[in-house]
Amino acid sequence: MTLALVVYSGVFMKYTVAVTPKNYLLFGCHFINEGAQLMQGFRFIDFHYFMSEEQQNEIHRKHEMEARQNETIKEE
Repeated sequence: MTLALVVYSGVFMKYTVAVTPKNYLLFGCHFINEGAQLMQGFRFIDFHYFMSEEQQNEIHRKHEMEARQNETIKEE
């Protein structure tokens, strides 16, 4: 999905300045979305391909602990 949104935003950034009148507000929205999606893609690649298994397990443990704390708060 991230790749699709990167391509979508890239294509529509081109067309927002190709039409008359130029739509700089829509260009800015697509520009921000492009940056956010690229960051998500880099985070995914970093986690799945560059982090060691130990680092991945540490992140999983941290998220599990936070989930348990959130469940405890909801029960109260």
